[in-house]
Amino acid sequence: MNVPSGMDFEWMAQALRLAERGLYTTQPNPRVGCVIVKSNQIVGQGAHLKAGEPHAEVFALRQAGALANGADVYVTLEPCSHFGKTPPCVQAVIAAQPKRVIIAMQDPNPLVAGCGIAAMLEQGIEVVTGVMEKEALALNAGFISRMMRGRPLVRSKIAASLDGRTALKNGKSQWITGEAARLDVQHWRARSCAIMTGIGTVLSDDPSMTVRLPHTERQPLRVIVDSHLRTPADCKMLDAAMLQQSPVLIAYAEDAQHHAGALKHAGAELLHLPDANRQVDLKALLEHLAQGGINEVLVEAGQGLNGALLQAKLVDELVLYYAPKLMGAHARAMFAIPELTEMQQVTDLQVLDVRQVGRDIRLRAVPVY
Repeated sequence: MNVPSGMDFEWMAQALRLAERGLYTTQPNPRVGCVIVKSNQIVGQGAHLKAGEPHAEVFALRQAGALANGADVYVTLEPCSHFGKTPPCVQAVIAAQPKRVIIAMQDPNPLVAGCGIAAMLEQGIEVVTGVMEKEALALNAGFISRMMRGRPLVRSKIAASLDGRTALKNGKSQWITGEAARLDVQHWRARSCAIMTGIGTVLSDDPSMTVRLPHTERQPLRVIVDSHLRTPADCKMLDAAMLQQSPVLIAYAEDAQHHAGALKHAGAELLHLPDANRQVDLKALLEHLAQGGINEVLVEAGQGLNGALLQAKLVDELVLYYAPKLMGAHARAMFAIPELTEMQQVTDLQVLDVRQVGRDIRLRAVPVY
């Protein structure tokens, strides 16, 4: 493999900017951008925007035409080497006969990783890998998780007071954070493949859990974790008009009240996943979602589901919105977990980013398990 130059990073940065155009639309596919450069000029560029449509390399090669011959191709993800909904991109790249192909990261699919690179090397094309790899990994963290771990990336969003409280003792929580923070949450929803909540939130808040941004092209799947199947058949999430755009999956462990029929009639899909404690098996639920092409799950729930996911070490990232308010010791906490008696039992966090959103503070962190 060859050593990248300074210009390689500049052109790859442009490819990553193109890939970001698919942030809300490419699911279940990865977000990919491609830039073709010849004589220090962009002759072709493209991004993958929607599953089933051409990949970024195809758009860029079409634009470049014959100028791709002898050019440098910058692509944020190793060109695919297998047939999916579209033919393998690596064959189109090879046919264009570029001088070099510069790749940010390898295909995370263990079955095909490196195959595209090997095919290009066999044809005498120079290949450079790892250019801005960290940025490429972050852009497709959910897709990578699904490919390599068999489960989606789980991002838990929590709105809290400065003393870490998410609702009053009586369950009232609207609104802890301000309008700017609530708008920011809509962008996290829009990039997610699924939004997950718990039965407690459904019963107390009756939310819709939809993306409410202008020009929204795609609504995520909505998932309710409801161990004892208590979801009301007339709740907002089962509104008939919205179900046509955004289906609802209810994961449950038991149906003692024989409520399944009413929920199915209302339009919900039911998934029976009990664990040994008569609760929903959360790991199995995430694996089921991954099998359905879900890359990123945004959890918007109360302390019960958040606590269960954290205890099971299934939370990959926390997006915490802190409002400049104090709600007191009797208000509800972020996570319902058993009492800890030693400091060695606490969950350490690696802080990724802290910024102000309106009057609130947004903190992104990764649990260190």
